[in-house]
Amino acid sequence: MYEQQYPIGEFKYQPYGEAQRNGYIDTIRRLPERLRGVVEHFTEAQLEQSYRPGGWSARQLIHHIADSHMNAYIRFKLILTEEKPVLKTYEEKLWAELQDTYFAPVEASLSILDGLHRRWVSLLEGISGPQWERTGFHPEHHRDVSLLEFLALYDWHSRHHLEHLRIIAESRHTG
Repeated sequence: MYEQQYPIGEFKYQPYGEAQRNGYIDTIRRLPERLRGVVEHFTEAQLEQSYRPGGWSARQLIHHIADSHMNAYIRFKLILTEEKPVLKTYEEKLWAELQDTYFAPVEASLSILDGLHRRWVSLLEGISGPQWERTGFHPEHHRDVSLLEFLALYDWHSRHHLEHLRIIAESRHTG
């Protein structure tokens, strides 16, 4: 079950260089296309299917990714425009239980991700040198988090949930 919950492993931040940073930005750039490639032929039944017992459905995952990445984009902008802002947290599990997450068409969130990720990549590509070291205070972690760490986190987050959706996609062929 652990492998299904964390199919690419848990997030662990380690300092990295420019080549890795460019790879992380490329993950952000390509996520909307990759998501569409995985879910484009999902049936309604698959959209309601979970990747593991007790896990979110494919529909909830897609809406969660949009919710999470909208919050991430705002956090990046706050960190770039304010001195060590206190970052707003949100109850992602409760957000995943709201009406829109259960019933809104996934295309709504896929469209959000298309535009959001174009904007986010444009922002990321404009960050240089010491700006990457800028931080915001994350109340859940009780510490400052740099843009470098946030970028690594959202690279992981993108790949993590994409793999969950692949598990569901593969289950149609094996289950």
